[in-house]
Amino acid sequence: MKGKTTFKLPFLLFLTLFCLTFGQKNDPKDKIVFGKVYSLEELRKTNGFVRCASTEYEAMLQQKDPKRMTEQQFEDWIGPLIANAQANKSQNGGVITIPVVVHVIHNGQALGTAPNITDTQVQSQITVMNNDYRKLTGTPGANTSPVGADTMIQFALAKVDPKGNPTNGVDRVNLCQPSWSTAAIDSYVKPMTIWDPTKYMNMWSVNFSDPDLLGYAQFPSNSTLPGLNTNGGYAYTDGVVANYATFGSSTYNDGTFLLAAPYDKGRTMTHEVGHFLGLRHIWGDANCGTDYVADTPTHRTSNGGCPAHPKSNTCGTPDEMFENYMDYTYDTCMNIFTINQKDRMVAVMNNSPRRMELKTSTADIAIPLFANDAELKGERNCFDTSCADTPAPITAQFSIYNRGTSALTSAVITYSVNGGAQQTVNWNGNLAQDKYAIISIPSGAGSGTISAKITSVNGVADQRASNDASSVVLGNTIPVSNTNFTFELQLDYWGSETTWDLKNSAGAVVYSGGPYTDVPNPTSSTPLPAVMTQNWVLPVNDCYTFTINDSEGDGIYEYEGFYRVKNSAGNIVVGGYDFTSSQQKQFKVLGALSTSEVTKDKNTAGVYPNPVSDVLNVTNVANNTKYEIYNAVGQIVKSGALEDQKIRVAELTKGTYFITFKSDKKTENVKFIKK
Repeated sequence: MKGKTTFKLPFLLFLTLFCLTFGQKNDPKDKIVFGKVYSLEELRKTNGFVRCASTEYEAMLQQKDPKRMTEQQFEDWIGPLIANAQANKSQNGGVITIPVVVHVIHNGQALGTAPNITDTQVQSQITVMNNDYRKLTGTPGANTSPVGADTMIQFALAKVDPKGNPTNGVDRVNLCQPSWSTAAIDSYVKPMTIWDPTKYMNMWSVNFSDPDLLGYAQFPSNSTLPGLNTNGGYAYTDGVVANYATFGSSTYNDGTFLLAAPYDKGRTMTHEVGHFLGLRHIWGDANCGTDYVADTPTHRTSNGGCPAHPKSNTCGTPDEMFENYMDYTYDTCMNIFTINQKDRMVAVMNNSPRRMELKTSTADIAIPLFANDAELKGERNCFDTSCADTPAPITAQFSIYNRGTSALTSAVITYSVNGGAQQTVNWNGNLAQDKYAIISIPSGAGSGTISAKITSVNGVADQRASNDASSVVLGNTIPVSNTNFTFELQLDYWGSETTWDLKNSAGAVVYSGGPYTDVPNPTSSTPLPAVMTQNWVLPVNDCYTFTINDSEGDGIYEYEGFYRVKNSAGNIVVGGYDFTSSQQKQFKVLGALSTSEVTKDKNTAGVYPNPVSDVLNVTNVANNTKYEIYNAVGQIVKSGALEDQKIRVAELTKGTYFITFKSDKKTENVKFIKK
């Protein structure tokens, strides 16, 4: 690698607080995080883990994005809001419940085989966070500190998915890759899987490519600071991520958990959610630094292990609060959020974009359930077929979930391959509520889609039609209704090493690029080049081969580089990250077969304000669309046609309601609270 320095920088443009490590090339004894070298002495505190690198990462983000606030600007903005929250406690509004969805990212492993963690392990993480944030008596989250606080913030797994169907808040996704770098997670995994971050706190359980990485979170930002442009950070990356082996607590292990001590008590996510809600490290990421919290003592630096009291320091502090969740001690030694940390989190929940919307989300409120209700979910197909005229047939997989209150023992599924004749498959088993099984359907084809639908469950008609249908794309097929694509490329500093081209089935170069210009004399504080974008038009019924090359044989992934192709709906259809000299991807573009089921809906119906007292404003729904409003027991209380994107609800009594919008193309459900 000619002249390359030994540091790493991410491409991301949002404020993220990372808890991770990167290997260094010139000295395997040290670890480098965003240009900072961590000595062996520092690493001994945390058993070889560097748990967070917020200061270095924030400095890089501020250089990368001129819209980003400096740390001091953020503190200048949030300071008066914290003071107001302290003076006007009614602003807290009682207990805040944050709906949570956990995306369990796996590679096709059976349930309970790493990294496909069980529902029980997921639930244990929510239990730990509630213990810790509510300071629950009789749990490891309790403490007797005079400044120890019940933050009045709690968490609940979502009970309704983005389409208005029941869920248990666990979203299992096979993304056909065994492990993930941070660049891949933020450029591919998150955008592919995220649920609306104004309605759900998104959490991801993944297998990191770096075995020393514990987790990271996207820090909140604001959109109201005078003199600064609106910048809430990227919505499609907002949330918290953890290694599957730190997700949950061994305290609640039922024999299925996949955890590794000493970070096996769920405090990685307690810590990272603290960042998500605006808390900084207790030592301020500097010797004798500040975390901008009045009632936490000044720490000289981070603590590891489990120290003993008193622990004085050279900053003049007679005893450090190493039990604070925002330190680096072992999971078993943490048990304190303070009163002023609570004030800070409340200010964020009241004022920061997406955080304040979570306060009014009703995604944690259960909708009426039926006795016989099954959900069909198409599993991602991991076979990358060649561009041969007759690729080998592929067997597609679907998951069938029991979303009903009765045990699911049988189901009839009809399906068609590439729009052909209807066929039937019968499933038999015994699934409790929210459990699932895999159904394999041989396609007899190597490209296209299989569209399937549940027609009956337990010998009767399925009582909820909105979650019965799904599709599986076969091989590397891309069914589209629009031939416009967008190519994105994040280079490293040495653009002269990178070239690429896209060829059609005749071998003709359709698009190409590179070599590019090098960044002169980069240092650890030098931002990466901006993401390059190019518009492509790719005619249907053809096969394409994308090839990217690196003349030095070290690729672009080491510096968080990536490439990806998006369809006209903005969904990623081809992507890559970790190549050395060269990487090649083939894909077929076909006319749309079931694109409404294959692509992800971007503009889903929404309502505001929520809770509402008088008039609901409706978004992403056309005028004259018919609607029905149901109460919590499923009775229609109002119906009509939408006018001027408004619905009057003043006459409704207080409680939870559900609106169904019906058009020729789709049906959408939205929940709201009448206050």
